[in-house]
Amino acid sequence: MVRSARERVPLKIGAEARRASGMRAEQVLAPVTEVPDDLVELGYIGDAYGIRGWIKVQPHTGEGEGLLSADCWYFRRPGESAYTKANVLYSRGHSGTVVAQLRGSENRTAAEALKGLQVWVPRSAFPTAGEDEFYWVDLIGAQVTNLQDERLGKVVGLLDNGVHTVLRVAYDVPAIDDKPAKTAERLIPFVGQYIQIVDTKAGRIVADWGLDY
Repeated sequence: MVRSARERVPLKIGAEARRASGMRAEQVLAPVTEVPDDLVELGYIGDAYGIRGWIKVQPHTGEGEGLLSADCWYFRRPGESAYTKANVLYSRGHSGTVVAQLRGSENRTAAEALKGLQVWVPRSAFPTAGEDEFYWVDLIGAQVTNLQDERLGKVVGLLDNGVHTVLRVAYDVPAIDDKPAKTAERLIPFVGQYIQIVDTKAGRIVADWGLDY
């Protein structure tokens, strides 16, 4: 007997809802006992994307190139130490985020169970950077000096102001009179006008920047 569309739809939706209601993150993520030594945290899962199990990842910086180049992602809950992993079936950039489908994530309920997870990728999975291109992870921790060989501080992070990348360079301010010692930051545009040398292997950056800027 052929049923009408009106008769079929409630049965189909009901079956899908019952199947999806039991989906958990554990059905998508596989536990791991060992992880690569070069894991880098690149972003976090902000939300589900669509109804077919895709997720939306918010990169910490850039366009998520490292995410797009890896076919396996590692995950961790904030404040926890255990990692899980999942294979990436599809991924692409989308309006400053990365949308992807993980193996085993087949509907929105499964994707929503992954919200909040930090996303990690091995540094070795990153594509080769072009000439005068650098990954932010390779700049973190670099010591910055100026043309007078004065120490400006250490790179502790990067900002993207929509025009160019800016280095966050932390330095120590000694105690003066009744003011205690503290740590402050210099913001140095990461552009050729100011950045003269970048040696990621040596962890060294030379900038045309004054101590009093």
